[in-house]
Amino acid sequence: MNDRALPVTAHLFEGTTRDEAGRPVANAEQHWRGLVRQHGPQRAAALARGDFAVAFTLDDGSVFMAVDRFAVRTLCYGVQHGVLSFASRADTVGKAIGAEIDLQALYDYLYFHVIPSPRTAFQGVQRLPAAHFALWRDGRLEVKPYWQPDFGQTAGKISFSSLKGEFQTLLAAAVKRQLGGAKTGCFLSGGTDSSTIAGMFGRVAGSPASTYSIGFEAEGYDELGFARIAARHFGTDHHEYYVTSADIVDSLPAVAAHYDQPFGNSSALPAFFCAKLAREDGAAHLLAGDGGDELFGGNTRYAKQRVFGVHDDLPGVVKSFVDPLFDNAAMASVPGLRKVASYVRQAKVAMPDRMQTYNLLHRLGQEEVLTAAFLRRVDGDAPLRQQREVWVQAANAGLLNRQLAYDWRYTLAECDLPKVCGTAELARVSVGFPMLDQDLVDFSMRLPDRYKLRGMKLRWFFKEALRGFLPDEILVKKKHGFGLPFGVWVHGHPQLNAMAREALGELAGRGVVQAGFVKALMDERLGEHPGYFGEMVWILTVMELWLRHHAPGFRVES
Repeated sequence: MNDRALPVTAHLFEGTTRDEAGRPVANAEQHWRGLVRQHGPQRAAALARGDFAVAFTLDDGSVFMAVDRFAVRTLCYGVQHGVLSFASRADTVGKAIGAEIDLQALYDYLYFHVIPSPRTAFQGVQRLPAAHFALWRDGRLEVKPYWQPDFGQTAGKISFSSLKGEFQTLLAAAVKRQLGGAKTGCFLSGGTDSSTIAGMFGRVAGSPASTYSIGFEAEGYDELGFARIAARHFGTDHHEYYVTSADIVDSLPAVAAHYDQPFGNSSALPAFFCAKLAREDGAAHLLAGDGGDELFGGNTRYAKQRVFGVHDDLPGVVKSFVDPLFDNAAMASVPGLRKVASYVRQAKVAMPDRMQTYNLLHRLGQEEVLTAAFLRRVDGDAPLRQQREVWVQAANAGLLNRQLAYDWRYTLAECDLPKVCGTAELARVSVGFPMLDQDLVDFSMRLPDRYKLRGMKLRWFFKEALRGFLPDEILVKKKHGFGLPFGVWVHGHPQLNAMAREALGELAGRGVVQAGFVKALMDERLGEHPGYFGEMVWILTVMELWLRHHAPGFRVES
């Protein structure tokens, strides 16, 4: 990563740009300049493959910038006195142009638990969204998408066996492209995706993968049993580490500070320990399974929204009768009809607003959590407006595929990929994402809806296509991943509890959160439900630890 902001006369080429055959190009700058000269900026970005972030001056003096389809590589930029600066990190550009902390970005963080692009934590610094390019010309910046998902489903009779063969071939090729000269291993959570990558590694490399897993000494959070099943099945060179609450005390400040803006995905800590374990074993590159759920329909919310879709498809005359009948206080108080009333109430909310029904900030009440001075300076409706804008970009797709496209932006590009890339970078290893290989992504968009979500069966095609390859226990297991038992630990571990109390107290002193809320959260609510309220303790603790390192003097003026 570049550790300095680059002026307009410099250039940036990061990641691995690939040619049309998927091979890494030897000279990224020469390749990109040739693409732009031949095809123009937008088409050049669309033709490029791999994970990349590029910025360079064109022959006419304008500046071209682009990031890959999922923003595996990031590019941030800012303008000061008519001069464009760019770098891979927002804090680098922010320091170069003397930017202050953006209060709206902090609100977005509390809402999303990350700060979605194009906003960053710094005023005047933006991050190029996934699958976007930008042109800086004559003191003006134009930002546009160069690619959007196109779910053109296969027409006519579909042969499952031929699709299965094509899928396995593409998957093997995607894994093979990620193998290089350095020692390469695999994250292994014991889930479907990481197990698939680990198994396919052995098939294409000719020898079993080195796999790395972490566990937790907390009931309901440890999945090492499934990781061991996959490791035995594929004969991997398996390595494990049990993360403890003491590890969190020791490592959380460094992990929080490492990111270029507050980042609240609590799986970042487990991912860091897994990457650190791999590095200590000599691995320099890791393959991750991220993307399988979002490409092939594996998240439970897809099935849940299909149920709500039944209400969406009702004729208007039926809705006019059903909705008033069940969506009222009287029905909600009747035990046998309470669930029906809740269903109707949620179903009446249009997408994507419906997916924020359980937003933690809203459920707790932002007026109860945040200070009046902070709320006066932010727009509480801005996050939902952005979500609606992203939602309509896939307007021609059905409900399921619109959710997938939405998740490609918010779940992958803004959350899961930065989680893995950021912590791996801190552990000094690089990461590859075979599931996000362009050919595999294009294949997923051709699959019919019923192959992704069959009735209420999640990722039906993916699992059936790998039946016999993956262990049966993993095919039927419930999704879990590297979830961190932070709430349980912060409630029961005195040192971790003290760290969180101090961090939340300092955040209240900065004028962001109310001191009364902090006291109630730590003294009462956390004990009532550690898993639920622990999430708020986590995101507030991470915010303070980040501010402490990047903006120690920050305070909301009353």
